[in-house]
Amino acid sequence: MSTTAIPVHERQLFGHPAGLYILFFTEMWERFSYYGMRALFVLFLVAETTSSNAGFGWTNEEALALYGTYTMLVYLASVPGGWVADRLLGQRKTVMLGGALLCIGHGVLAFNSEIAFYIGCLFIILGVGGLKPNISSMVGGLYKPKDERRDIGFYIFYMGINIGGFLAPILCGYIGEKYNWHYGFGLAALGMLLGQGVYFWGQKYLVHVGNKMSVKNEADRVLLERPLTKIEKDRVKVLLISFLLIILFWAAFEQAGGLMNLYASQKTDRNFFGLFEIPASVFQSVNSFFIITLATAVGAFWVRWKKKGKEASSIFKIALGLVIMALGFGFMAAASAQYAQEGSSAMYWVILAFLFHTVGELCASPVSLSYITKLAPLKYASIIMGLYWAATGLGNKVAGKIGELSQSLGEFEIFLGIAIVWSAIGLLVIAMLKPLKRLSHGAEDGEIAM
Repeated sequence: MSTTAIPVHERQLFGHPAGLYILFFTEMWERFSYYGMRALFVLFLVAETTSSNAGFGWTNEEALALYGTYTMLVYLASVPGGWVADRLLGQRKTVMLGGALLCIGHGVLAFNSEIAFYIGCLFIILGVGGLKPNISSMVGGLYKPKDERRDIGFYIFYMGINIGGFLAPILCGYIGEKYNWHYGFGLAALGMLLGQGVYFWGQKYLVHVGNKMSVKNEADRVLLERPLTKIEKDRVKVLLISFLLIILFWAAFEQAGGLMNLYASQKTDRNFFGLFEIPASVFQSVNSFFIITLATAVGAFWVRWKKKGKEASSIFKIALGLVIMALGFGFMAAASAQYAQEGSSAMYWVILAFLFHTVGELCASPVSLSYITKLAPLKYASIIMGLYWAATGLGNKVAGKIGELSQSLGEFEIFLGIAIVWSAIGLLVIAMLKPLKRLSHGAEDGEIAM
């Protein structure tokens, strides 16, 4: 019997690399800080300057415009963040730098001044840009090619995101709305400090992933400097097409933090059986609650579906997710119709919309992350992951613009328009599935358990 100890970075936990759980908890606390801040963002901006818990007193349109720009920049910063990782520091060190910047940014937001708000947002933009694309790439780096655990690993990682996303609006949102906006921002900062501490402690489990690619010999130099092959170029093409779908997906989905957040605050009856009023920001946790409770079921469905020999490619899941998410806006259209008739709308409409949004997200979002790690050429891995988050950022900006338009066109028209147009686009992509799959050149064929 061999007595050779397994190296720390090769240890397994619950059938997956132990490093996955370091990344899980790091991302959980990073998302706690981000979604805690996100739940309060537009509500703080529109809060009256004369109230006991004063905000900036902006109009809905002004708040939605800044929300769209801010969230766009948060994700666009992933492009230089990916470049820094690929060319200068490597993914692992860039995540450490991004986490430090996030700690500073969320901490500054706890101070009650307008200049502190803008400085805090700037540091958060830079921090997310460093952390977000690279920690996702590191998850993919934990698995060997053709290892079917990769998709499940991303689902587990995605659960970490949503545990943070579930807790943050409840805790940060409640404290921010009911006591002081900056106390809520401060609690988000504490979450980020915990995440940074976990990542620092867990470096011994991650020493083999996320390192800067170096040229050790002539063979490595040729790998890094050679032009892309036709197969690699085709795979990049299909990735870029999938990014267009990602832009559309988040342009609709991110109404959650903007328009739907304001709708819950201003037009939804939030009285809970006459006992108390639910803070509007708490509704931001509904999506994450459904992800936590439904992720296993959705993942199991796709496993069974694939075993039956039915279509289960990533591009199909992304397009189907777009359709399901879009249908959720039909419930928001119903809420708007009820508000027009009765002067308020029931909160179950918002909850039903989030249910459909969540199922759509579970089909599209974690799969898209895994898809990139399968198709992206190795030397451009972080940059392409950065482009994915940039697409997410552009979607966020479009989301802000759509929210602004709702103030003039009408919320019913916007909600119903998203339900119809986005569903049609998703169905069109499904109809074009065969030529799109050919561009991937079998990147998802023959996946086996390792």
